[in-house]
Amino acid sequence: MKVILISDVKKLGKKGDIVNVADGYGRNFLVRQGLAVEATPKSMEILDRQNLEHQLEEKDMEKQAEDISKQLEKITLHFHLKTGKDGRVFGSISTKQIVEQLAKEHDIHVKKQKLLDTDHISSLGYTNVRVDLYRNKVIGVIKVHVSE
Repeated sequence: MKVILISDVKKLGKKGDIVNVADGYGRNFLVRQGLAVEATPKSMEILDRQNLEHQLEEKDMEKQAEDISKQLEKITLHFHLKTGKDGRVFGSISTKQIVEQLAKEHDIHVKKQKLLDTDHISSLGYTNVRVDLYRNKVIGVIKVHVSE
């Protein structure tokens, strides 16, 4: 019996997969539990339509990420740190501070886990911080300027 999985089933497949299973397992467990539907021509047509919608949604999300990447190229975030003798810096700029200032000043919201350069910035001058905006396909760059 061929079935289309509605949700992920351990050791069987992921959502949207078409799998062959025993008739009893398919009818008595998968279909009754709402984990799968029988693979009929109508259900295959619905699956194709859902896959097409998903692809269009993915393309739209990638385009939005590219737009944000273009905005980030124009942005420079400014931070101030205390310095001592010989230009020694006290403290550092964390990823949390970068994300907060980006949201506050430019209304661009990025999760701090998406920042690829996770080291604290503890030197004066300009530093480029890379941001994963969409599944490692679209990478944005934020310029961070640290001064005394």
